[in-house]
Amino acid sequence: MVQDSFGRPLKNLRLSVTDRCNLRCAYCMPEENYVWLPRENLLQFEEIERLVDVFVDEGVDKVRLTGGEPLLRRDVHVLIERLASRPGIRDLALTTNGVLLAENARALRDAGLHRLTVSLDTLRHDRFKELARFDELDRVVAGITTASPMFGGVKIDTVVIRGVNEDELVDLIEFGRAHNGEVRFIEYMDVGGATQWSMNRVVSKDEILQILAQRYGAATPLPDESSAPARRYRLPDGTIFGIIASTTAPFCADCDRSRLTADGMWYLCLYATEGVDVRRALRSGASREEIAALLRSTWTSRRDRGAEDRLASGNRSQLIPLDRLRRDPHLEMHTRGG
Repeated sequence: MVQDSFGRPLKNLRLSVTDRCNLRCAYCMPEENYVWLPRENLLQFEEIERLVDVFVDEGVDKVRLTGGEPLLRRDVHVLIERLASRPGIRDLALTTNGVLLAENARALRDAGLHRLTVSLDTLRHDRFKELARFDELDRVVAGITTASPMFGGVKIDTVVIRGVNEDELVDLIEFGRAHNGEVRFIEYMDVGGATQWSMNRVVSKDEILQILAQRYGAATPLPDESSAPARRYRLPDGTIFGIIASTTAPFCADCDRSRLTADGMWYLCLYATEGVDVRRALRSGASREEIAALLRSTWTSRRDRGAEDRLASGNRSQLIPLDRLRRDPHLEMHTRGG
């Protein structure tokens, strides 16, 4: 098992298949203009398979397809079917904004996708448009309604932002319950551009628990069973939900995740500003063992603890200047998959 300098294993790969998206969420793509990845640089499915096979050989057994919006990648179900056939991948998941989910859910299930996560930050049309610049709420709800029975339930990710949607936590819990969805509330993070982020807009894990306790009573924490970022809780009525407290209670010590962009840049931390160009090695004719050696040497020297470092420093100014974001598409969350 390949381990980094803090003993964290290489186990969990977030694989972006496109940097394009059909929404413009305020915490992910807040600016009007972006530089997109050149299409000729995007990894072909065969290249993705080759790289995933090497990652699996080095210990990865969980793969999550991300974007941008992964359902914008043409024939993504074909890639899923190919990855699902790898016995070394015990958990194959996909995160989507849900806009295109209703018409793709059956193909995803039939291709062998194991799990599905849908982003949903509000149940109000006006807020949806304010957050995402397009009111696609009805299509997202239709996607969840269609997909949840096919997958035996879905995860629903909600970024909680003060003054925007913290008054909808109970409504979202009830929505999740009605659709067999486990809601995961995510603290607003200062990653990538996040140009509207400030600490006073963060609704902390403790505040989220207090808000829900006012309606349901105190939630009981469940035992941690994995390195997953969400800490799970059970309400007195039995409803289970999660909180990802990346901002106020970072979980860097257990983080086994890395991110491969759609053009083959490998990032070891969500806060990282530099990555490793795996595509260059692949397209230069490097052998499987040479690529494996690159992955091993990179991971074993990994010392990233980005969220902890940000919290400890007390510096919560903008992580990356706007002019640099506009020059380098790899620095925004829509490129590295959040």
